[in-house]
Amino acid sequence: MNVLMIGSGGREHALIKAIMKSPRLEKLYCAPGNGGISRDAQCVDIPVMDKEKMVAFARENDIDLAFVAPDDPLAAGMVDAFEAAGIRAFGPNAAAAIIEASKVFSKNLMKKYGIPTAKYEVFDSADAAIDYIKSGNMSPVVVKADGLALGKGVIIAQSIDEAEKAVRSIMEEKKFGDSGNRVVIEEFLTGPEVSVLSFTDGKTVKPMVSSKDHKRAYDGDKGLNTGGMGTISPNPYYTDELAAECMEKIFKPTVAAMAKEGRAFKGCLYFGLMMTPNGPKVIEYNARFGDPEAQVVLPRLKTDILDIIDAVIDERLDEIEIEWSDECSACVVMASGGYPESYKKGIEMFGLDNGGQVDGATVYHAGTRYENGKFYTNGGRVLGVTATGKTLDEALDKAYGAVAKISFEGAHYRRDIGRTK
Repeated sequence: MNVLMIGSGGREHALIKAIMKSPRLEKLYCAPGNGGISRDAQCVDIPVMDKEKMVAFARENDIDLAFVAPDDPLAAGMVDAFEAAGIRAFGPNAAAAIIEASKVFSKNLMKKYGIPTAKYEVFDSADAAIDYIKSGNMSPVVVKADGLALGKGVIIAQSIDEAEKAVRSIMEEKKFGDSGNRVVIEEFLTGPEVSVLSFTDGKTVKPMVSSKDHKRAYDGDKGLNTGGMGTISPNPYYTDELAAECMEKIFKPTVAAMAKEGRAFKGCLYFGLMMTPNGPKVIEYNARFGDPEAQVVLPRLKTDILDIIDAVIDERLDEIEIEWSDECSACVVMASGGYPESYKKGIEMFGLDNGGQVDGATVYHAGTRYENGKFYTNGGRVLGVTATGKTLDEALDKAYGAVAKISFEGAHYRRDIGRTK
């Protein structure tokens, strides 16, 4: 198969590494890719949102499968464009991708079909949202921009003052652009968080192994929310009993609800869950592989991913057995100094081999550039340094051992991945 991966981050690099294991792979392209990805696939300089150029490239290069990985092109109908051109594509169409692209849609879907989630209200006026928070004396409280915001459109406000600032920054200052035209004000839930990615063909849903993301920028879960500073798999709080409960109360009902709405979801559906004292509840849905969750889940996949993708596209997921290793995996994200706010790019990196790797771990490149035999930083999250082991401690020791071999000016990473509740 000739495969075109669309995207440029650590998630795409993890997917590329998984696809490279398939004996069915002939040629692998990535548009636009990054420095590390360029060592594994042929990078093509096409902007991630350019549907016309993507389809034209796929036609010219006999692409058998287009894998649309990021949220923005999915919401914009990239899969629809490939399908209209007769090219097989993995990922939900625009009608289904709305489950992530609009938090208002997803919350209303859960309310309509009785899928457990936090209580909420929707506002299109900042003053009305703030009045609601003040009248209910809501603190802490969760403020969410309706649309896509690079994984950063959720603010957990610890006080009413913080909540007011969050609402005004989203709705009036347009911190996330038009994504903040509406906000969801949500009750604050407590309990361990669990991420579960799942394959679904619109009828059958097959959850992957669980993971735990660490969103805050600094140790001890302090600082701003980021796109993710590290992950572990499996999630120690996710028992077999909880998995069975989530399957019956959340996973199956969500896939059935989307089908009933005429929005059958085919691809990878991500469930962000909170294990509350009142049972599991949905915090959010994503319409694609999580980043950096993909970096710890995919190394544990034993089944050929191209076989799974074919089964999803052809709606015969019920016919395939998906196998996973019993190993644990851990990913530590190395970020640019100043992330998730302002940071420099173009800083030379040291300690990586010519393939952008380090002995004892797999290094997934998120924001790098490769030029004249050297790697340079080119984003906020730069690398996802990942290792597997028989135990979580072994995986973490290997990952942090590899992190110690890599350096660049201003490098920032959390030292407590896998250690916090």
